[in-house]
Amino acid sequence: MELFYQENIDKNHLDVVFSSEESKHIVKVLRKKNGEQISVTNGKGLLWNGEITHSNNKKVIAKKVNSILHKNKLPKLHIAIAPPKNIDRMEWFLEKSTEIGISQITPLICDNSERKVIKDLRMKKILIGAIKQSNQFYLPQMNQICDYKSFMEKNFSEIKMIAHCGEGIKKEIHKIEKIQSPLLILIGPEGDFSEKELQIARANSFIEISLGNNRLRTETAGVFACNSVEILRRTT
Repeated sequence: MELFYQENIDKNHLDVVFSSEESKHIVKVLRKKNGEQISVTNGKGLLWNGEITHSNNKKVIAKKVNSILHKNKLPKLHIAIAPPKNIDRMEWFLEKSTEIGISQITPLICDNSERKVIKDLRMKKILIGAIKQSNQFYLPQMNQICDYKSFMEKNFSEIKMIAHCGEGIKKEIHKIEKIQSPLLILIGPEGDFSEKELQIARANSFIEISLGNNRLRTETAGVFACNSVEILRRTT
């Protein structure tokens, strides 16, 4: 199934008009013609199926055939991560974690952060491309970049964890209890969390976890954590 994204569509829409860019892709790349079916999501669980009634390089129109609202049954996974200096690595993390099934992402500015600015629209475009690629109907929530101290002052209902490479008593990620509960995992920058940041996390009842013996890049650690939780949830 080739999936398209339109944020404002809902189950009551009787037709969809595609942008000139998407229309060109539909006609030139996918070679779809009048009478063929096409699928659209709004990133909020909706799968809207339609039949193409008008097709050219500049405008494709589809009329509604049916719509299905998928419930998001998986527990939420929120990863707060310090964007790497190389923005391509952050984009790779967003793409892969979305394909795996992450629910929410918060970019963090930490004491050792080298990157303190990201482009929100570019990040959202990566997320949209990833749900289209993996045929998912829920777009992860992408929060604005936030400094560590402000983030830690928020009230979280999830089970809170922080992954780091420093010393201390840490629980291995595959031994996390209540894996089916909503989870929040913090991933630090290339220079890891500072000792001050770890003290703040401990004071806020964050569970310290290990992602294994190898020292991972920030984006690799984020994907590893996401994939580990997904596997554990499907096998327990």
